[in-house]
Amino acid sequence: MLAFTFILITLLSLLFFYMASESDKRFLTISLLWISIVTALAIFGFFKKINTTPPRFLIVILGNIVFVFFALKFLKKVNINTNFLLLVHALRLPVEIGLYQLFLQKQIPRVMTFEGYNFDILIGISAILLFAYVHLTQKSIYKIFFLLWNFVGIFLLTTIVVIAIISAPLPIQLLGFEQPNVAVLKFPFILLPAFIVPVVFLSHILAIKNLNKH
Repeated sequence: MLAFTFILITLLSLLFFYMASESDKRFLTISLLWISIVTALAIFGFFKKINTTPPRFLIVILGNIVFVFFALKFLKKVNINTNFLLLVHALRLPVEIGLYQLFLQKQIPRVMTFEGYNFDILIGISAILLFAYVHLTQKSIYKIFFLLWNFVGIFLLTTIVVIAIISAPLPIQLLGFEQPNVAVLKFPFILLPAFIVPVVFLSHILAIKNLNKH
């Protein structure tokens, strides 16, 4: 059930961002290609071999950089729908609930959950409230507030990404020795760092760029 939940969150992230980008086919193509590559590698246990030099998980990090670069290039002139971006951020709520379940299953350390230093759940909850506000009042979000909200979201997301990396069984591990972050080395949970996280980052970046246009 938990595995299905993360697959569903991945697909919804793709759908909402695709709709936010005016259904840009180039973004859809590179997204499906990247998801397919990571999924195939994870299913065959490629990332589970942690005693390699360089670490195999480096492929995910470098792949994300390439993915974000091309996504920003393709969407440079696209009119972004920030309402759909809010739906992308709203998915951070079920992600955090899923992470807590992974902690209970001894797949990630407590520090990666909302009982530790992961406060990203606040962005997920507030995104739902902001989406409801926009649709119930038919008003836009106050520009300064929305700008600040996006910067806070980037900060919180960056914080948990760093914690997740240094909690994984990699040469740079600094946290979570009692229970390393091993979930992200397996399918479908690897789709969280490989696709969901970069899409969330893109959602913040494009929202900020969209605000600066007005």
